[in-house]
Formats: sequence, structure tokens, C-alpha cells
Amino acid sequence: MLSTIGPDGWETVSQNPDRITAVTSEVEAMGCTVVCQYAVMGQYDFVNIIEAPDEHTMARVAVMLASRGTMRSTTMQAIPLTDFVDNLKTR
Repeated sequence: MLSTIGPDGWETVSQNPDRITAVTSEVEAMGCTVVCQYAVMGQYDFVNIIEAPDEHTMARVAVMLASRGTMRSTTMQAIPLTDFVDNLKTR
């Protein structure tokens, strides 16, 4: 998940930096695993590697986070490279 924080989100984070880890706990409570997170401060503010049991769960997480109005996100399904290559070989 690539995310961009809006002004209200930055205000929250600057006043309460622990809010970032609280969001991690909320995502994990929805059945996902947050593998790692990076602050990147460019076109996007954060890169979050999240494992979800399926696309529907990840969509629910993205909607829950976006509904707060403090951030926007882009999610992408990632295929492990070896699986991708193996799939190409079976055609």
C-alpha cells in the first residue's frame, strides 16, 4: 500500500506519532499482517508491505483507512517473482 497523508493526518501524526503504530494494530485486527513500513516522503509518504488473506480483506482495510479523510492510498497485488516465472513456464 502506498499512502499519502493529508494536512489533517499530518497534524495528528505530529501531535501523536504513536498514532502510526495504532493504525498498524487496526490493520492487523482486520486479519492482515503488516510486514514492514517505510516513510518515503516523496510522491507518497509511506510504503506499507501488507499481507492479506485475499483482495476483499485488503479492500476493506483500504476503505476503512480512507473513510477517515486523512489519507489516500494505492494498493497493488504482488506476486512473488518465482511464482510469476513458474506460471509463465507452465503455458
